[in-house]
Amino acid sequence: MTSIECLSETQVASRDGLTRSNREVYELLLKEEPEADAVASMFLQRHLASTNTIANELPEDPEQLFAWSQSRCAAVAEQYAYYLGSRRTGAGRQYFHNRSHALYFLQHVGPTKLVDGAWLAGVLQHVPDIRFDHLLEIYLEELGDGVPSQNHVRIYRQLLTEHACDDLSGLSDECFLQGAIQLALGRCADLMLPEVIGYNLGYEQLPLHLLISAYELHELGIDPHYFRLHVTIDNASTGHAHRAVQALHDLLPPGEQRAAFYRRVTQGYRLNDLGAGSATVIQAFDLQREVMTMLERKAVFGRHMHSDYCRIENRTVNQWLATPGQMAAFLDALIRKGWIKRGEDPVESRFWQLIDGSPAVMFGVFSSYEKQLMHDWIADGWQNAKQRAREPVKAVDELAEAVSDSETQALQRTLQTQSPVEQMKTLIPWLAPQRHWRPAGLFATRRFIELRKVIR
Repeated sequence: MTSIECLSETQVASRDGLTRSNREVYELLLKEEPEADAVASMFLQRHLASTNTIANELPEDPEQLFAWSQSRCAAVAEQYAYYLGSRRTGAGRQYFHNRSHALYFLQHVGPTKLVDGAWLAGVLQHVPDIRFDHLLEIYLEELGDGVPSQNHVRIYRQLLTEHACDDLSGLSDECFLQGAIQLALGRCADLMLPEVIGYNLGYEQLPLHLLISAYELHELGIDPHYFRLHVTIDNASTGHAHRAVQALHDLLPPGEQRAAFYRRVTQGYRLNDLGAGSATVIQAFDLQREVMTMLERKAVFGRHMHSDYCRIENRTVNQWLATPGQMAAFLDALIRKGWIKRGEDPVESRFWQLIDGSPAVMFGVFSSYEKQLMHDWIADGWQNAKQRAREPVKAVDELAEAVSDSETQALQRTLQTQSPVEQMKTLIPWLAPQRHWRPAGLFATRRFIELRKVIR
């Protein structure tokens, strides 16, 4: 039986999953909208159909999956060793040309990383069934087992916020495809269990780009904790890659259903290949385009904010900013005037002095990410530039913060009068993708783990 044959008449009648954009589906599935399940089903049907043209790289026999996973991990390790060897002999970074390139990458994969693990959210309902244990363990570890500093989504949210890359409104629709797929799978776990297992199998294999990204982010002064965390837990020996294979074997049905189930697993696996992957996002970066786009966006707000005292080639700054599409010409004029010295230390450029540092005339006008774009564009390959130290993040007592949170307190009061089984039902919604990273969600995760032992 194919997954489309499992859909109810109501779900088949709903065309929202076919007509909405990826971003619309993504945002809808993060809300408690009544049509969310129907939209998720149709959205997945649409994209599962598109995987038919993608080659299947899984072995024909599921019994070969452990060896396949280990072989794949060994190949990645060998490629990474070659990368490290090339770096030791003087080769440059393979992924990120500069710091702004790395921040661009972090922002554009943000919609996927901010729902990390969401494809497994639906397995929370299967606590009593021991066959789901490996999937449950993977999901709970994605949630950091309720420890704030280990929750993957919370880590990534902090990373984006720290570098002012948390505004995702300007991203293309394609950036939301993988995140929408993950959210949809999480809502359709019972309906599409083979596809969920297959997607999980693919996503949990250790990729080369994770290792290189962690190395180069650290080199550029950007905290690689999120990526390093995945390197350690996705290993094929005892980590998520191994558990993903074991989960398939635990849930693979016997007899005649086995082959059909595994075919659907391979289709779910191929969902990982849809949309813009990390390598595609990295290759898409164009510093000149990003700087111009950023300046055009800011010109809308700045075209009436400057005095007429300063004129650049007989035009006021307001006049330069008034007409869309003039930013490239404006920067060229600043270069001719000597206000921008490309290919040199940006601190030598008067324009940079106007935007960087608290004494600067335009202090606060540019976010840290926007300033990084300008810094790298002005430097233009200047080799002696030193990475500026990251501003320290204010330390907080995370557990104390969670205890004082009003949502957490309300949840604790609700649980006080409930039995363990009732508590489990109350907690599950707090482990959903849109909540688990919040203080109450972190508390709920820790309590959920405690209750699993009690109910067993």
